[in-house]
Amino acid sequence: MNTLDIRTMMVMISILSLLFSGLLALAGLHAGNIRGMRQWALASLCISLSLGFSLIYTQPSASSGWVLAGGATLMATGMALQLIGIKVFKEERFNWQIWMPVIVLVIAQNLWFAVIHPDVGARIIANSLVFAVMNAACACALLVRIESPLRTAYWFTGAAFAVQTIVFLVRAGMAFSAPAGLYAHSPINPVMFFAASITMLCLTFGFVLMLNYRLAADLHKLASHDMLTGALNRRSLEREAERLQSISLRNGETVSVMMLDVDHFKLINDRYGHPVGDVVLQRLSAVIQNAIRACDYFARYGGEEFCLLLPSTTEEEAFILAERLRTAYEAMTLDIDDNLLHSTISIGIADSKQVSLELSKLVAAADQAMYRAKQAGRNRVVKYSALSG
Repeated sequence: MNTLDIRTMMVMISILSLLFSGLLALAGLHAGNIRGMRQWALASLCISLSLGFSLIYTQPSASSGWVLAGGATLMATGMALQLIGIKVFKEERFNWQIWMPVIVLVIAQNLWFAVIHPDVGARIIANSLVFAVMNAACACALLVRIESPLRTAYWFTGAAFAVQTIVFLVRAGMAFSAPAGLYAHSPINPVMFFAASITMLCLTFGFVLMLNYRLAADLHKLASHDMLTGALNRRSLEREAERLQSISLRNGETVSVMMLDVDHFKLINDRYGHPVGDVVLQRLSAVIQNAIRACDYFARYGGEEFCLLLPSTTEEEAFILAERLRTAYEAMTLDIDDNLLHSTISIGIADSKQVSLELSKLVAAADQAMYRAKQAGRNRVVKYSALSG
């Protein structure tokens, strides 16, 4: 490993970082509304420029001290951008100003140990410890519990950051015992740069892997959910119903279906326009999603009609939920050009005890109950079992 030329490795890492920056920037252009790619691309660019600054360094002098300070600042900025990109990708709030004192610290310690009071060992130790903390922060942000398959990408990238943390800590320890300059013939220097090139490759691959899994998840959501309301689409509901039917047959559990329809929805569209009608559907969807359990299935069945598939729920239990949904939605108002729009829903309920576990039959029975609610004056809940009465 000692025969490896450090300058050659730095040139290669710099070129790799520059190429990775372009790759991430290009991927970000085709990533739709997925955030974080721009920060990662800028991070790779900063790291590439940082290594370029280090290549300018030849021997200790006042001017070379400024070069080292500039390179270290770019490196710290790149690492901060990596963490910001991770936070933004995870849709978490993050304040850039948190890392400003760290970057100022990097500038100050490099000017002090490279220009004002030159001390190679102290500079390497100080920089390595700061960079280790920044990489550890990135690792902690990624090594978290998350659903599969995104967990694979998170943990792979987090592990690469953890390795970089260890590399910087080892470099700090070696500098403490035997201070050596950037291009000194020290065993740790080629090892560090070789490890840095490998982890740089792993980090970029990890970022692209995270993007790939997020795109796959978004495509799956587009294929299985209604874009306007966020509810499942009819096809996905039918697929979930087949799975639930087999489980309920084994366990002997009762399944209920609830059909909901917005009263006078056509009049709302005709009077206020379709954009207002869309808002009405979104408001109703929000009310339902806030009230149901995690195990329940909520779908837009067609137009202004929605369907709830409720596992382990009897007709009476579903009726209680339906009344809660009806009253909660009735209490809502929508301000349209200083006019308050009130809207109501009609609901029909059926369960597998009264009908069967087959979704089509449950939906047909709940539909009959819902239309009875319409005929009875709307803004009410009707059970299928009450139709014969």
